[in-house]
Amino acid sequence: MIKNAENIIVGISIGDLNGIGSEVVLKTFEDPRMLELCTPVIFANVKILSFIKKTFELTSILHGIDRLDQIVLGKINVLNVWRDGIDLNFGVNDETVGKQAIKSFVAATKALKEGLIDVLVTAPINKYNIQSEDFKFPGHTDYLDQELEGNALMLMVQDNLRVGLLTDHIPVNEVAKHLTEALIIQKIETVKKALIQDFSINKPKIAVLGLNPHAGDGGVIGKEDEEIIKPTIKKIFDKGTLVFGPFAADGFFGNNQYEKYDAVIAAYHDQGLIPFKTLSFGKGVNYTAGLSKIRTSPDHGTAYEIAGKNKADFNSFKEAVYLALDIYSSRVRYKEISVSPMKIREKQEEKNNR
Repeated sequence: MIKNAENIIVGISIGDLNGIGSEVVLKTFEDPRMLELCTPVIFANVKILSFIKKTFELTSILHGIDRLDQIVLGKINVLNVWRDGIDLNFGVNDETVGKQAIKSFVAATKALKEGLIDVLVTAPINKYNIQSEDFKFPGHTDYLDQELEGNALMLMVQDNLRVGLLTDHIPVNEVAKHLTEALIIQKIETVKKALIQDFSINKPKIAVLGLNPHAGDGGVIGKEDEEIIKPTIKKIFDKGTLVFGPFAADGFFGNNQYEKYDAVIAAYHDQGLIPFKTLSFGKGVNYTAGLSKIRTSPDHGTAYEIAGKNKADFNSFKEAVYLALDIYSSRVRYKEISVSPMKIREKQEEKNNR
């Protein structure tokens, strides 16, 4: 059964407090209508967030709690993950602030694993100041991939535009050697499953972009498209998945080909994210597909250059909350359909006919 709206608990890791994360989080929930859709729990410190709230002249009430069993539905809850004070300097890279960002994120992830929150929305971190002996991950996604069941895949979402990646945070000169048949199959299957269970698309159509210019021009400009990507796509297609490509990346978005597909998988980070961010107009969301739990985040970083200046656009963070709630509802419906008597009988008949 889908919970009543305010009973859906949205955990929020606060990110880098010297960036714009706290600003966009608090501005999102300044609108009281958001509390009719869910109950937020911000993993941080209520005194610090109260100070930041005053800085931006916001009026919402923050409810400080020390344990997750103290959550008040329909209120903005702040779980005190730490109690020591922090000197905030908006726009400054600070290791102490980075440590608190990871404390928030690790605590929120633990709560997500234990089912104490329903979804997780992460505010931006600084990938440099979070590194320590206890946390040696490039970012959120790699840690979540370790802690949660499944295979994490970055899926950028804005309405019906969905862009996934075969490879993400690796140097461009290493992309080609990472493209294997096994990797391509895994990523396509992950995207397909996400489209079905998380976006309620029964027969998804997926496009895959080529690695090289003009998708290799038949092997003239690089062999990877012709020798690895193309035959792998055919193998997957022959098994019933509607996957097509590889397409030349340069014209794929410019001539609106992407509109014919439910998702597009790019070969590497910038090949997918540059056109996505150009088309999403600041409302894009980063969704970590392929995991047992739901995590979303805005599609921007800490934005130190405007931090503390009351200039941050909170639309991407608000969209991240909306998407997390939508996917939560889609997964509940998917599970209900999967265990319906008709589905159980169909699976049994299919098994008997083998």
